[in-house]
Amino acid sequence: MSNTNNFTNPSTFILLGIPGLETAHVWISIPFTTMFTIAVLGNFTILSVVKMEPSLHEPMYYFLCMLAVSDLVLSSSILPKTLAIFWFNSREIDFSACLTQMYFIHSFSIIESGIFVAMALDRYVAICHPLRHSTILTNHMVAKISLAVLLRGAMLVLPYPLLARQWPYCRTNIIPEPYCSHIGVVNLACSDIRVSSYYGLFVLFCMRGLDVSFIAISYSQILKAIFRLPTKDTRLKTFGTCGSHLCAILAFYIPGLFISLMSRFGQNVALHFHVLISNLYVLMPPMLNPIIYGARTKQIRNRLLRLFTQKGPKVFPCCSHSETEI
Repeated sequence: MSNTNNFTNPSTFILLGIPGLETAHVWISIPFTTMFTIAVLGNFTILSVVKMEPSLHEPMYYFLCMLAVSDLVLSSSILPKTLAIFWFNSREIDFSACLTQMYFIHSFSIIESGIFVAMALDRYVAICHPLRHSTILTNHMVAKISLAVLLRGAMLVLPYPLLARQWPYCRTNIIPEPYCSHIGVVNLACSDIRVSSYYGLFVLFCMRGLDVSFIAISYSQILKAIFRLPTKDTRLKTFGTCGSHLCAILAFYIPGLFISLMSRFGQNVALHFHVLISNLYVLMPPMLNPIIYGARTKQIRNRLLRLFTQKGPKVFPCCSHSETEI
């Protein structure tokens, strides 16, 4: 399990899974597998419904499809290797594969944050400038916003593996987690990693600081517009169009804030609790987002109900209409 020999470029890292709970790995895998299954089925359902329903070919649902794809990539980057550790004790991961996993996890977390910003922009335009919504958020503009969100996530995280690859690792190659996180890898380096640490804080500020600020500003303007509406029913109906988006935002950002506070002030918290919460933070949004949007978005809910309740007419291919009358 341990490797404390001197080395500068480890060929593999060792992932411990949930340290201290190794005997319970099989039991822990049950809720993890359940969450992953719900995430995969739910997000593929969202993608299928939006594709089949022409009335959902709008900016809000295009961004929702981006969110579904991001959730699928994010959960698929973690769960297969995590379950291999839990079920088969397959703890080794190649150095390059570890850096690749790290890149996908962090880049798609930032992409997901950017998608929430884009969805907040869509809600702002739809509520504050409803007559100009179709002219502002054209398909061309949606494509530009989507490309900007993807490029931001891809470029911001690119220095993570590039910097991690150049550090010497001379103490150990054991990572006390079931996946390769940025801080989990660079903490194993035996040189000055302040560049990686400072850059990680910069990326964190860009994602949680700027994105949350933009979302807060958008919703402050949305609330002002809603309170200016003449009747209570109109205000509730308009605010209801933002309900699913707000629930998804809370499910994404609040656990992240809790983990940040716990990492800063929870030195006395057991390591296995830290690791479990970190894993749930990555796995919960991909599972909850399709449930939230499926349950709270009327158009998606109605389309799903039609899919499951629609019954086609009975057809008798061997008989013509005149034959059935006889």
